[in-house]
Amino acid sequence: MSETRMPRISITYCTQCQWLLRAAWMAQELLSTFGPDLGEVALVPGTGGVFEIRYQDAAGEAMIWDRKADGGFPEAKLLKQRVRDRLDPGRDLGHSDRK
Repeated sequence: MSETRMPRISITYCTQCQWLLRAAWMAQELLSTFGPDLGEVALVPGTGGVFEIRYQDAAGEAMIWDRKADGGFPEAKLLKQRVRDRLDPGRDLGHSDRK
């Protein structure tokens, strides 16, 4: 019996910078929007100013957001669009797709 693995999102946040609440809020936003289509949203403690959001599915892993490379933190709208583009590119996000 083959098991179909649902996508996993991990949010690695800096404990030294106290970014747990920000990471948890972003996890909540993703679960509210994509909950039934995700297998897991994990919060991963890190250090050194890290804030990375990764998407992993059967095809592999992709960086959705990297605070150091992308500059700062994503707005919820942009984060949802980037996850949608990996998970279900044809999906309409309603107000998150409007300017």
